[in-house]
Amino acid sequence: MKKLLSLMLSLTMLLAGVSFAEETAGPALQKDLVVLFTSDVHCGIDQNWGAAGLYAVRQALEAAGNYTLLVDDGDFIQGEPVGTMTKGETMIDVMNAVGYDIAIPGNHEFDYGMDRFLELKEKAHFPYVSANFEKDGQLVLDPYVVKEFDGVKVAFVGATTPKTLVTSTPRYFQDENGSWIYGFMQDETGAKFYAGIQKAVDDARAEGADYVILLAHLGDEDESRPYRYDELIQNTNGIDVLLDGHSHDYNYAEVLNKDGNPVLRQACGTKLKSIGMLRIATDGKLSLKLYNWDFGDFTAADLGVSNPVSEAVSAATEELNKQLSTVVAHTDFDLLINDPEAVDENGKAIRIVRRAETNLGDLCADAYLNQSGADIAWVNGGGIRVDIKAGDITMNDILKVHPFGNAMCVIEVTGQQILDALEWNARVVPGEAGGFLQVAGLTYEIHTYIPSSVTQDDDSMFTGVAGEYRVKNVKVGGEDLDPEKVYTLASHDYMLLSHGDGNTMFDGAKLLVERSMLDNQVLLNYITDTLGGVIPPEYENPYGQGRIVAVAEAPAE
Repeated sequence: MKKLLSLMLSLTMLLAGVSFAEETAGPALQKDLVVLFTSDVHCGIDQNWGAAGLYAVRQALEAAGNYTLLVDDGDFIQGEPVGTMTKGETMIDVMNAVGYDIAIPGNHEFDYGMDRFLELKEKAHFPYVSANFEKDGQLVLDPYVVKEFDGVKVAFVGATTPKTLVTSTPRYFQDENGSWIYGFMQDETGAKFYAGIQKAVDDARAEGADYVILLAHLGDEDESRPYRYDELIQNTNGIDVLLDGHSHDYNYAEVLNKDGNPVLRQACGTKLKSIGMLRIATDGKLSLKLYNWDFGDFTAADLGVSNPVSEAVSAATEELNKQLSTVVAHTDFDLLINDPEAVDENGKAIRIVRRAETNLGDLCADAYLNQSGADIAWVNGGGIRVDIKAGDITMNDILKVHPFGNAMCVIEVTGQQILDALEWNARVVPGEAGGFLQVAGLTYEIHTYIPSSVTQDDDSMFTGVAGEYRVKNVKVGGEDLDPEKVYTLASHDYMLLSHGDGNTMFDGAKLLVERSMLDNQVLLNYITDTLGGVIPPEYENPYGQGRIVAVAEAPAE
C-alpha cells in the first residue's frame, strides 16, 4: 500500500504544473510547511482524489518530513445527494475524519438555511473563519486564525464573496419582515469589502503573523465584480498568498497589490479533481502546485487506497447509494451543461449552460412548463449542475442535476417584467452568470455587441435598465412579447420569491402556486410520466432547439 501511495503521489507531482514565486525570506522553519487546500468539493468525497486520497496525500507529505495543514475554501457541503439528503451533516463528518484544520464558508454553505449552517459550524472539529461575514454589523465568525510552527506564525484570513447574498437564497440572510440582517460588507464599489479584509490582515500582522494567507471564495468570473480575487489584491496590502475558490478554475496568477508587490494566487477546481499545495520552505520561499488527478475515471478507491477516511466515506454513502441507484429513465444521447467539444487552456470542459442554450437546459425548463401549465417557464443555469450521460438515468442523476431543493412556484407577471428579467440575467453574456435563463414557452435574442445598461444596488440586486436593451425579439408561444400583457411564469422559489441571482423585478407579483414540489421532483415527473421514461430525439442537439440566439454584430442597415 505504501508503494502504491508513493507512486500516486510521485506521478501526480510529476504531471502537475508548478507555479511559484519567491518573496523575502521570513523566519526559519525547521521543516517545510505544506498547506494543502481544497475548494468547491461540492460533496465529491468519492470522486477523483476523494476524501480518502486527500488523506493519503497528507499522510505521505508528513511521512516525507513536512509540517502540514489542510484548509478548505468553501462550498464543501452541498452539491450531491449525500449532502442534500443529510443537509450537510455527512459532509462535516467526513471533513472531521479527514482532519481539516480551517475552513471558510462559501456561498453554498448557506443553502440549507442560516440556522443549519450555524449548527454545522458547531459540529465541525475545525474553525470556520470569515473577515467579512456579518450580522447587524458584527462579525459572525473569527476573521482569522494563526498557526505557529518553530516560532513562525502563519495567519489564515477568510474572505467570503459578497455575491453570496444572491447566489445562495437571499431570504436566509433576512429577518421575518424581509429586512437584511446578515451581510458580507457589500457595496457598489467593493471599498467596504476591501477595507474589511484589510483590517483583518492588519490585525493578524499586529499579532505577529510572519505570513498572511487569504482563504478566499471569490473567483475570477465577470459576474463577481467588484469582488474578484484580482480586485481584492489590487486594493489591499499585506497578503502573501490568496488561495481561491468559487469559479471552479485551476489558474495561477501573480497580481500586484496596492503597494506594487506581487501576491500569489492559485485555485484548485472542483470535486477534488486537484488538490492545491502551498509550500513555505525552510528558507522562507513560497511555492504553489496542483496535485492533479490524472487517472481518468478511476478514483483513489479504485486504485486500492484504504484508510480510516475511506471507511468513513463508505459508511456514509453505502445505504444512500442503494436508494439512489434505481433506474428511472433512459437517454440515447448526452444531456449537457458543458460544451461537447471545446475545452479551455487547461484541457477542461467549458461550461456553457450559464451563457447559452443547452439540451439539458431545455429539458429542465420544459419540465417546469409541463408540470405547472404556465405560459412561460425558466430555470437559472446555475441551478443545473451536471451532465446526464447517454444510457440509463438513475434517481441519483436527477438529484445531481438539481441538488438545491428549490421548489416550483407560479406567478403572474407583465411582459415588461419578463423582458427585465431576461435583460438582467443576460447582462454578462458571453461571460458566465448563474442567473442566465434556460427557457420554455418563449424565445429571445441577446445582442452581445450592445453594452449592458442594467443597474443594481449595493446588494447586487436589480434596480432597472438605463439604456438600450440587449435582449430583443422576445416571443411567447410564437407571438411578440407584449410589455403590457399579463403572463403566467413558472420557476422555483429561489428565482421568483427569494431574489435569487438578484431578481427583484417580481416583487409584488401575484402568487398562483407557492412551492408545490421540489425542483428534482419536477424534472423526475416530466421525464418519467410525461415522456414515459425515454428522452425523445428533439433534445438530441447539445446546443438546444434555437430558443436563445446570440447576435454578436449589429445587423446591416
